[in-house]
Amino acid sequence: MNELRIRPATADDLSAVLDFWRTAAEGTSISDDRDGAARLVGRDPQALLLAEDAGELVGTVIAGFDGWRCHLYRLAVRPDRRRRGIGSALLAAAEERFARLGGRRGDAMVLTGNERAHHAWRAAGYAPEEHWRRWVKPLDGHEK
Repeated sequence: MNELRIRPATADDLSAVLDFWRTAAEGTSISDDRDGAARLVGRDPQALLLAEDAGELVGTVIAGFDGWRCHLYRLAVRPDRRRRGIGSALLAAAEERFARLGGRRGDAMVLTGNERAHHAWRAAGYAPEEHWRRWVKPLDGHEK
């Protein structure tokens, strides 16, 4: 790795981020489109963190804070760059953001079947809470 840089995404980054998620992130969401990403960056310009190495996008995480809870989404690292500390650097930046905002605990959205991600999240100090279940209702009439 040259010089890893973590920075917030801007509106100019959104097309590259959406393309990146198609190859580096597991699963898709109804929010994975230009409008959804633009709303995120417009509402909280510091939430979408990018990891760049020599100007190349190599990782992302969404570190959302709603004033009550700290939520982590879309931790993704380019497949050929995994296990080199990029995910750890993104999580450290997200956790620093949460601490500055007064957050007390981070929670992460992790796909049940993504065993590789389970290992990475455990290594970062996160653990599943089996007594909680995510309940979802799409608000725009779409499934998923």
